This record gives sequence, C-alpha cells and structure tokens, in this order.
Amino acid sequence: MISLAMIGVAALVLVGLLAFDGRSDEPPERAAPAEGERADLLVRDDSPRLAEGEEAVFVEFLDFECEACLSLYPVIEKLREDYGDRVTFVVRYMPLHGNSLNAALAAEAAAEQGEFEAMYQRLFDTAEEWGHQQTSQRDAFFGYAEDLGLGMDEFTAAYEDPATLDRIEQSQKDGQALGVTGTPTFFLDGEKLAPQSVSDLEEAFDDALQG
Repeated sequence: MISLAMIGVAALVLVGLLAFDGRSDEPPERAAPAEGERADLLVRDDSPRLAEGEEAVFVEFLDFECEACLSLYPVIEKLREDYGDRVTFVVRYMPLHGNSLNAALAAEAAAEQGEFEAMYQRLFDTAEEWGHQQTSQRDAFFGYAEDLGLGMDEFTAAYEDPATLDRIEQSQKDGQALGVTGTPTFFLDGEKLAPQSVSDLEEAFDDALQG
C-alpha cells in the first residue's frame, strides 16, 4: 500500500523535477523524429509492461539509480493501482549512473522468466542500499534474483546475453531521439508530459481516458 506521506514527498520532488538529479548526465540532444517514427520510438515490441490497459499508453523513461525516479516511484505505483486496468504502463531505460545499467540488465533478465514487475519493485525498494555506490552491485542484483526464486542459470545467461544489453541501449537511443534529457520523463499517448504536481499527472490520465 502506498502511503499518503510517500505521495506527499513525491509531490515535492515533482515540483522541482526539471532541476533535479544531476542534469550534467543528460544524453545529447538529437533531431526530433518525424511523426511516423515517434510511436515506434516510444514503445517497441520488447518494451516491458507493468500493466496492459487498452485505452491509453503511459511511457516512463527511467533510471533505477535516479533519486527523482525513486521519489516518484510511489506516485507511479498509485497511478498503476488506479488506472492499470485501462492504461498500459511501459518502462523504457535511460541509464545515466554507475550501477543503473546493471540494474536494467537485472530487470530484463528477470523479465525473461516473467518476473519483470517483481524485479522492478525490488530494485526501487532497495535502491537506497545499492544506489550511488562506487563498486559494481552485480552481486546484490543476483541476490535479489535468488530471493525472487528465479532460475539462476537462466538469469545469468540472460544478464550476460549481448542481446539484453542491446535492448537497453536501444531504449536509450530511442529516448535520445525523442528528446529525453533526464529521468524520469513521461509520455502519455505520445505526448510528453511536464507535470508540476501529482494532480497534474492524474488530470492527464483522466483527460486521456475521457478521450
């Protein structure tokens, strides 16, 4: 259950989102894609989904090590709780910190066994333990996979598979082509959102669903 206190903290973060999380790590800007390319760049067939609604599509470009993403995680979970039966929630990767690539590899490797959501939640729930460390946190991520009961031979093979890294790098390239300049960045039905409050996000969802 997401507490009101957690939502309140996230609301404060959202107000200052554009100035948050070390924008010196921004990816380079790219030319804007043509309209026909935009939908393909936002969601690919292999992009992980947290919910499969049919009335709207919400995309988040995230970095599991990003403090703003962590602060807004309870907001996204509450939106998913409220709208997940009607909205597809898509995760795209924009790894900008030391261990965020390894975290994304762990999420993708878990997805190969149908456990993306469980690893996604574990990575955010434990981010204060492994985030912003100077050394690789691979062992921690493998420990989470064991805790989740994943087949470790399969997990290791997927984690180390070059195709897994390719998917993450493709996500980052797609974000750059779409003008994503930091994390988290949100899109709803193809439109980039610039929310200043949690209610702005809720209103955007309501508007999209009212059509």
